Amino acid sequence: MFFLNPILFLLIIVVPFLIFRFLSRTSILHIANNWWRTLADKFYVYQLYRVPQFNDHMQENQLYRKVHTYLSSLPAVEDSDFTNLFSGAKPNEINLVLDPNQIVLDNFLGARLFWINQKCDGSGLKSLVLKIRKSDKRRILRPYLQHIHTVFEELEQRKDVKLYINVEDEPQRNGRWRSVPFTHPATIDSVVMDSDLKNKVKSDLESFLKSKQYYNRLGRVWKRSYLLYGPSGTGKSTFIAAMAKFLSYDVYDVDLSKISGDSDLRSLLLQTTSKSLIVMEDLERHLTGKSTAVSLSGILNFMDGIVSCCGEERVMVFTMNGKDHVDPAILRPGRIDVHLEFPLCDFNAFKSLANSHLGVKEHKLFPQVEEMFQSGASLSPAEIGELMIANRASPSRALKSVISALQNNADTKLAGRVSRNGSVRSAEESGDSGILCKDAGVSTVKEFRKLYGFLRRSRRESADLDDKEREIGRQES
Repeated sequence: MFFLNPILFLLIIVVPFLIFRFLSRTSILHIANNWWRTLADKFYVYQLYRVPQFNDHMQENQLYRKVHTYLSSLPAVEDSDFTNLFSGAKPNEINLVLDPNQIVLDNFLGARLFWINQKCDGSGLKSLVLKIRKSDKRRILRPYLQHIHTVFEELEQRKDVKLYINVEDEPQRNGRWRSVPFTHPATIDSVVMDSDLKNKVKSDLESFLKSKQYYNRLGRVWKRSYLLYGPSGTGKSTFIAAMAKFLSYDVYDVDLSKISGDSDLRSLLLQTTSKSLIVMEDLERHLTGKSTAVSLSGILNFMDGIVSCCGEERVMVFTMNGKDHVDPAILRPGRIDVHLEFPLCDFNAFKSLANSHLGVKEHKLFPQVEEMFQSGASLSPAEIGELMIANRASPSRALKSVISALQNNADTKLAGRVSRNGSVRSAEESGDSGILCKDAGVSTVKEFRKLYGFLRRSRRESADLDDKEREIGRQES
């Protein structure tokens, strides 16, 4: 009869079957699993283990960090009742982040384990609670924690670098550091620096990464400190970013203006993690103790005191505009291990910038630029790089703008030198019929005439080059 009436067959047999299959895969199955889990809990005795985020001294619990990273990587997070979705550092990347009071199920060696992401009421402190059957505790607890550690180390090798910034002193609920993805594109290879010096720095960093046993054998803390010094715009901050990417270390940027005193600075240092790059910029300004509530003693203890030893596999980086007027005791080995100078741009650095910014390895204007550098003109790599970026559509125009800026710099230097010497005086002022009275003045005027002739020749050559380019353009048109 069903074969005689296909519609009746669909209504009585097929449709109920499809509905049952759908419900069994969704709500019925979900309700049944929850009911079975509740019933099973009645027959088992569980042990609870709490993993707090911070200890009593507000120092971060490294186990909490490892467990949180491990749980966020589990496929079971997607199956939990509630999970936060955040955009990642890369395009189209979506990260799953645990929600407070979320329960994540894990399986290990045939045992079922439950993790509860718990946020304590009132205090705001976070913790992760492990729920495990007592009958399974002795068999799997230690191997399971070792498994978490191993997975964490593997994930750390692939992690994205983060930038941590210290915030104002506040009720310490979630620590003092706030993080954002560190997406700076600089690399060691892209930094404009003397090639031999760059290779030495890379070799030093690689040696540091492999030196844990060596440092332990010496009885020394596994850390290294660098001083980057030079005028503003010479690439110190960019080099710090390149170091972080090379090491795959998170960056902790210490802002002393947001620290209330020496004890606060020590507490902040305790909240940093291993495998980190700890940065303090403009050190010479803070050493005076006038721009911050932190004392000179507090900064020195930060650099190599007992508290700085609470953690390992760290690189500390300090920057200065110059170290000539800094107490040598501050710069001694142990506080500063490696000194790296970042000078103003010279001709070799200029050629590297022209190659990276303009794609130009040789140009007819290069001799003119080299002559400007030899005459004493100088600019920072940042200034030259910005001129090249602004005129990148025309390499010739970009180089002319660099030459013009170098000429202005030379004129400014010469004017300042003449003003300091007080050498050029008028005949009315000197009473010597226009004869210069000081030997220094004679020397300065000779320098000025020499430079003036060079500038006139440079401008004339530049004008001739412009005329030739315009003539070639008219012929081509």
